[in-house]
Amino acid sequence: MTEFAVLGVDSSTQSCKVEVRELDGGRLLGSGSAAHPPAFPPCSEQHPLEWVAAFASATRTALARCAQPPVIKAISVAAQCHGLVLLDEHGNPLRAAKLWNDTTGTPNLAALVDRIGAQQWIRSIGSMPTAAFTIAKLAWTAEHEPQVLDWTASILLPHDYLTYWLTGARVTDRSEASGTGYFNTETGQWITEYLDLAGGRRDWSSMLPTVLAPCRPAGTVRPVAADALGLDADGAEVIVGPGGGDQHAAYLGLGLDDGDQYIGIGTSGVVATSCRTAVFDPSGMVDGVADLTGGYLPLVSTLNAARVGEVAARLLGTDLAGLAGLALAAGDGPGPVLVPFLDGERKPDRPAARGAFVDLTSHTTREELARAFVEGPLLSLLNARDNLRACGIDVSGGAVAAGGGTRSAATLQLLADLLGDEVSVLDADEATARGACVQAAAVAGEMDVAGLMDVAKRWRPPVVTRVSPRRTGRDLAALRARWHAVAGSPLLDAASPS
Repeated sequence: MTEFAVLGVDSSTQSCKVEVRELDGGRLLGSGSAAHPPAFPPCSEQHPLEWVAAFASATRTALARCAQPPVIKAISVAAQCHGLVLLDEHGNPLRAAKLWNDTTGTPNLAALVDRIGAQQWIRSIGSMPTAAFTIAKLAWTAEHEPQVLDWTASILLPHDYLTYWLTGARVTDRSEASGTGYFNTETGQWITEYLDLAGGRRDWSSMLPTVLAPCRPAGTVRPVAADALGLDADGAEVIVGPGGGDQHAAYLGLGLDDGDQYIGIGTSGVVATSCRTAVFDPSGMVDGVADLTGGYLPLVSTLNAARVGEVAARLLGTDLAGLAGLALAAGDGPGPVLVPFLDGERKPDRPAARGAFVDLTSHTTREELARAFVEGPLLSLLNARDNLRACGIDVSGGAVAAGGGTRSAATLQLLADLLGDEVSVLDADEATARGACVQAAAVAGEMDVAGLMDVAKRWRPPVVTRVSPRRTGRDLAALRARWHAVAGSPLLDAASPS
């Protein structure tokens, strides 16, 4: 019996993950992954052809793990946001792509803020760009490699490039366009005047991709791409969806509703929810980006999250499981506090910042150090949630944690303690790839946005872990106030330990 399926892709900073899911019910048929080359700030780069190689390898692995060869009807690609991909007139990458966590464009971004004005920028795009945004990388290129811009025919983002490799179409979607620094989410138009300021006067419109609606196909898979992926060469066309940003796809893949609290703990940390109206935060902390359903996904994204645990394990001479055990064994005393800006920080925008430990004493234990290492990134995320609340955004729904950091029992328990509420983890190890599958299924079925959202609800993964807050003697309000004082971030009225 022929099994019709869709293929969802998550091309992240670390690797490419691929899921093959049943078209009708969303059942997982096979999965695969392949690593990307390591990349770290300040100069964080990967070549787009390395993404293609990982994509092909992960797809072939996923297809080989299916019980029987499926017929792929549609593919959607989600990927790390903000990266800058420059192509020549033949569609070849002109240089390695600068990634979201590349901070070399910090001075260029500061100069642009001076020229455009912070509040004007926020009003026009819904966000206050940081060095992570694409426009900062483009401005850096204009200053340091102007000849590369002279040769550029197309400006794409990472997911755009993989969609282009699949189809030959230069397209993007609202979620990704809204993280560039030069796209108005309300009007749906590129702001080429900002590109003039970043890179000089050029025919920018001819270089930019078409922004597709949530369920509009980008095209069909080219034969050369189908062959590289190991797709069945039976002549059937494979439709390619518009794709989107990784966190945006994860929110869709988890089947979350407006007001739900999405807490992503991966390489970066994210707190987000969805809503139907545009968001403009004058403080610049909240990014009012678009989502994959025609609405908005206001979020705060931090630079330092799960990787802080890796550093902690190395410094404490243990592994991640050992770190979790130590953190959970810490007593109820105050202990040290970590501000985890180890590689600078994105929100708040402090690319040159460094981490800071305070309140160390001669009685500080290894367990207390471990707890501080785990808690530091979580306190950043609670600060992020406070900023969403301060914008009047509803975050009264359930808290759902996602990402590699949720494999740590200490992370989940300390997060529940800090929130004063239950934290759930859904059965979706690869929420981003799953969300890409949801979109692919909607595109294959020629659905509208209502149909897309219905698929997301029907495919919502079940809860596998629920963690309730503990009753401890710790003064969490004092802990949060101390963190804010050291971080130099004002404790908002919305902040509370519950």
